[in-house]
Amino acid sequence: MSVPLYLAPMSGFTDIAFRALCKEQGADVLVSEFVQSEPLIRARERAWRDVDFTPEQRPMGVQIFGAVPESMAAAARLLEARLRPDFIDLNFGCPARKVVECNAGSGLLRDLPLMEKIARAVVSAVPATAVTAKIRLGWDSTSFVHVEAAKRLEDAGVRAVAVHGRTKAQGYSGEADWEKIGEVARAVSIPVIGNGDVRDAATAVRRVRETGVRGLMIGRGALGDPWIFSRIKKRFAALEAGTPEAELPEEKKPAADVVFATLFRYAETLARTRGASGAENVRWLLARLHPFTYGVPAGKRVRAGLHACTTLSDLRRLLDSAL
Repeated sequence: MSVPLYLAPMSGFTDIAFRALCKEQGADVLVSEFVQSEPLIRARERAWRDVDFTPEQRPMGVQIFGAVPESMAAAARLLEARLRPDFIDLNFGCPARKVVECNAGSGLLRDLPLMEKIARAVVSAVPATAVTAKIRLGWDSTSFVHVEAAKRLEDAGVRAVAVHGRTKAQGYSGEADWEKIGEVARAVSIPVIGNGDVRDAATAVRRVRETGVRGLMIGRGALGDPWIFSRIKKRFAALEAGTPEAELPEEKKPAADVVFATLFRYAETLARTRGASGAENVRWLLARLHPFTYGVPAGKRVRAGLHACTTLSDLRRLLDSAL
């Protein structure tokens, strides 16, 4: 019953360092932060840095967004030639205003013919590389298009589709509708990866049983908790070995010393990849560290002290004093 576990692409969070942590803890498939097609074509350094990955992170996908089929195809060809990703993922689900205003992301759920045209253009441009896509249920509760969108993408040659169980209008509010994710899984023959509100192993098992999805994508549930992947895998393994669910232990984050050691290692890697040293201001990375402090003893104390940290040495002293 176990299924592949994907780390969802999240802008500002699923950088190369965080992906490495999730891979260590059992994430099967990683996807880069999304990047617009045009900056890749124009060879902007930041865009290419955001999609870079290490060999250890394979299987690895790069997610791109845009509204012009030709530009999306050109970006895909460049990615294939330069990085050889295992797949290229098309973002048709991002609800961010700056993305939707470009008629990209979930904005394309209002124009399924254009969405399909983009998918066909990219599939044709990189015949040697798998193309996948991520969608939402629709623009709002009056315009669910999840099944039609998935069918169009399958017809266009997309190899798998991830479905976030919310509409664009919902953003990240309310609950993900897994019944509708299941409708997509039953409507197409390509793998469907379910996404939305998978925050613990028990929920992961239930969603697979209820919907028949062939993969699970975990986003916010992994922020500050890359161990969620290992907990889910352990639960699947225990159930497959015949352990009754009632006998499975309560799920917990690791002890505070493990969490804080991982937090600091992550901070060091982030600082190094951005060219900073411990003596330089590292306040820019504190928002990425904040989620690690939840659910552990002394977490509140560390959160309160993070705002005063400007160097890695400050952070080290704060974490040591909290143990």
